[in-house]
Amino acid sequence: MRDSTLSRDDLASTGRAHASNAAARATPGRATDGRSAGLVRANGIEIAYAENGGKDAPVILLIMGLGMQLIAWPEAFCEGLAAQGFRVVRFDHRDVGGSTKMKLKTYGAITLVNALARAWAGLPVKAPYTLRDMATDAIGLLDALGIERAHIVGASMGGMIGQIIAADHPDRAASLVSMMSSSGNPALPHPDPKVLKVLLWPRPRNNRERAIRQAMELFRIIGSPDFPTSEVELRANAERSISRCYYPAGVTRHFLAIQASGSRVDMLRCIRVPTLVLHGTDDPLIPVEAGKDTAANISGAKLRIIRGMGHDLPRALLPTLINAIAEHCMVADRQALHVKSRRPTENSS
Repeated sequence: MRDSTLSRDDLASTGRAHASNAAARATPGRATDGRSAGLVRANGIEIAYAENGGKDAPVILLIMGLGMQLIAWPEAFCEGLAAQGFRVVRFDHRDVGGSTKMKLKTYGAITLVNALARAWAGLPVKAPYTLRDMATDAIGLLDALGIERAHIVGASMGGMIGQIIAADHPDRAASLVSMMSSSGNPALPHPDPKVLKVLLWPRPRNNRERAIRQAMELFRIIGSPDFPTSEVELRANAERSISRCYYPAGVTRHFLAIQASGSRVDMLRCIRVPTLVLHGTDDPLIPVEAGKDTAANISGAKLRIIRGMGHDLPRALLPTLINAIAEHCMVADRQALHVKSRRPTENSS
């Protein structure tokens, strides 16, 4: 594992102008605002997805976190990666956005607290589905789109799902980027109690304004202290998300999937694809120690720690994240080509 830390001063030199490349392949239409640009049937459910970039370019599959929709990936982030020469695919998990809402039991806050306590104690947790099921959804999406291999980039819960893909489906993962995520090791530091309190608040069912304010409060608390998001942008993001889809049951099921999936430490030690771990020093939801532990358990993983970053994707950090991810994926592709070129042909003696 190699470790590097980026300060705010370091970030000033990383910005680049990113040409807009928002051509999204969709069925039946296309969307440049991040709305569902297509719908496929995979793993027994319908999965909504959107794309940026050229169809024949190397693929980056973006996997978002707990309860988050594909629009949580900033459009500038997706366009920036596409401008670097990638086909960028993002999607809605089951139970959020335009994807299938599972006809399953609804869980309350007490169930979530009990599940969290059991997980922290290393005890089994029951859930309607697990992160491995969600990883199978992602593989199904790649199958439906005819994509053989992709660079897997996951944030938070998406990083956990990405880890499972890299371990269980190494032939489908060109590389892995695990952002603000964790190994699931129960011995790691826990989230800030203030964050847990807001995260576990019951979601209002028939009060749009209250739901918006609750979402704003969560992202206000978990946001990057050195790169704060304005109140205007916090509200705009919350309104956009709730207008597209508001399904509180999905959040609780994702939460249970995380707790039920337990530690991935042994699994991480089996990963052999090129891996980059990105984490902020000021993440109150998944403390930076979790990123360090993830990198320490993946052979050859590179760790980049960003000072002042919390548990979000602030505008000021997008160029840094885009460049780090693009460079990692490009290096992985070059290494794969080099290995392929060194393999003996069938006719060689």
